[in-house]
Amino acid sequence: MKSGFIAVVGHPNVGKSTFLNAVLGEKVAIVSTKPQTTRHVIRGVYTDEEAQMVFIDTPGIHPPKHDLGSHMRRSALRTFKSVDLVMLMVDALDDKKPLDEGMMKRLREVKTPVFLIINKLDAVRDFERLKDYVDGLKERYPFEAAFAISARKGWHVEELLSDMKAYLEEGPQYFPPEMTSDQPERVLIAERIREKILETTQQEIPHSVAVEIDSITPSETQDDMLDIHATIIVERESQKKIIIGKNGRMIKTIGTRARQDILNLLGSKVYLDLHCKVVKDWRTRPERLRNLGFGES
Repeated sequence: MKSGFIAVVGHPNVGKSTFLNAVLGEKVAIVSTKPQTTRHVIRGVYTDEEAQMVFIDTPGIHPPKHDLGSHMRRSALRTFKSVDLVMLMVDALDDKKPLDEGMMKRLREVKTPVFLIINKLDAVRDFERLKDYVDGLKERYPFEAAFAISARKGWHVEELLSDMKAYLEEGPQYFPPEMTSDQPERVLIAERIREKILETTQQEIPHSVAVEIDSITPSETQDDMLDIHATIIVERESQKKIIIGKNGRMIKTIGTRARQDILNLLGSKVYLDLHCKVVKDWRTRPERLRNLGFGES
């Protein structure tokens, strides 16, 4: 049995969470077309007869604009020194975006092997342009290997997993074989609600929204049901109005969509009660960030 920890890093919206979900065969990380969806460092556990690979899905690396962004960037960069392998993922179609210099500097400081992963192969039409892009990346860093995949379609993912096993050493199973994530249920539930907010509100609500789980208790009125109470936090009154919607329609839609995902996650019936409140500038308030799970680890 081989085992090891693998960091999945890169710019926002390159498909890191989509890759993790594809490998595990279930939703561990939420996915959105909007950049900077992932906020927490999420560990997804893949186990087969030969190896256990613990993938660490990191927030997209980008210049921070507030304390929350700084925490996300530090969380991503910090993983380089504590893993056995790094997957640097790039968007096959985004060849004009330069790689983050801070990220490249950190990679050069460690001896961890780095795989270059070119994602979204299914959308590529100009393969000569892709080859030029990959050649340019290889000139900047001595990658151990380079793979072109489609996380969304599952193309070449199995081959990638097979090749990564060769870079892992013999070791124990760190997690039970049936376990796919180390995230607490509260975090997974809050993230599913936030995903539905991003999907439902489109461009009206920026990434200044957070979800806090207030309580999870057995229902007093129905067996095999959980009562979940959660608070959606925004920074301005105008955002609260959008979340609630006319006659409460928007928050009801968010709750209906999130409830189904939570039911699939927990395997039990769910009563979901959502409220929305304004916490001005919560992304720049350390005490509020700690309460939401973004404190220094």
